[in-house]
Amino acid sequence: MEVPKKIRITDVNVAKTKAEHYCAYQERSQQEVRDKLYDWGLWPDAVEQIISYLIEENFLNEERFAKAYVQGKFNQKQWGRVKIKLGLKAKRVSPNLIKKALLVIDADDYFAALTRLIEKKAPTIAEKDSFKRRYKLQQYAMSRGYEADLISDVLKANDL
Repeated sequence: MEVPKKIRITDVNVAKTKAEHYCAYQERSQQEVRDKLYDWGLWPDAVEQIISYLIEENFLNEERFAKAYVQGKFNQKQWGRVKIKLGLKAKRVSPNLIKKALLVIDADDYFAALTRLIEKKAPTIAEKDSFKRRYKLQQYAMSRGYEADLISDVLKANDL
């Protein structure tokens, strides 16, 4: 199997155009774009120049990225706030922006999503002991990024 050649870009204008396409395709964090530019072999001063240009031209907007990330992970993957927050931290989004972006999630929708998640998982657990069963459901919901107190509320409300 042949290993694909790594793209090398030395012209800043070519890199700028490619970076525009990269950002226009889907929302990106500054760190993702920075990493991509370094992968292309650009020097640090060129990378920062291109990042500044992309921000000025609104190709790159960290707040817009964070909100899109939160909505996508919650709506598509049913992730909880804890897991989403960790994902944004991994992409080096500032704590203030993370807080602001998490407000996009409606509290009622969040509770309903957690309830659906637990109700869907409950029939798949064959455990007879109610304490062990409850523990497994709680661990599952926590692994999906939901908060322990909310999980406990849902489990009590549904007698699981």
